Amino acid sequence: MQTQTLLAFTTIAGLSILSPGPAILLSLKNGASYGTRSVMWSALGNISGIFCLSTTAFLGLGALLNSSAFLFASVKIMGALYLFYIGAKQLFGKNGALAQEASPNALREQPSRKKLFGEAFLTASTNPKALMFFTALFPHFINANEALAPQFFILMSIFMAMSYLTHLMYAQLAARAMHVLVKPRFVKWINRIVGAAFISFGAMLLNLRRQTA
Repeated sequence: MQTQTLLAFTTIAGLSILSPGPAILLSLKNGASYGTRSVMWSALGNISGIFCLSTTAFLGLGALLNSSAFLFASVKIMGALYLFYIGAKQLFGKNGALAQEASPNALREQPSRKKLFGEAFLTASTNPKALMFFTALFPHFINANEALAPQFFILMSIFMAMSYLTHLMYAQLAARAMHVLVKPRFVKWINRIVGAAFISFGAMLLNLRRQTA
């Protein structure tokens, strides 16, 4: 692949990854609640979900999903309901985003690696907006006259590496601010803000429309 193509893709990927979304919010929440190390697992779950979506788009299933109102609505509703679930858990649950770190037993109450991975994987893999993004992106950077698979893996290696490092960066920022955020007067409001943000992302996902010709 040409250097100009890789630079252009890296620029677009970077702007997309840095844009706030459910996955970034999840990393901020986990970073503030459990520290940067926990985000190593949630970020791995996120890029695994991204890889599944990008593979789906690469195989042409993204266009199929976009052409089927039923399939598109099904994925959209599942993704929105999961974001609603996370948001409600922060708003009404006893163990909100920062409540565990404010507790003296915080270290014993941290979620398992499997749970961190699974939560991030579901957040990423049930987002049809990301699938549409990859479906629209690949034709501009993959040369149909060359072997397709190597180009796909090169592009996705760049995207996934940038995404993983970005999530760790956001988590580190949140972890550094943790000593302020876990103060009792902040915990309740931070949990409300995080919960409301997840619910808002879910509502935005429900309003997402298929791309029509």
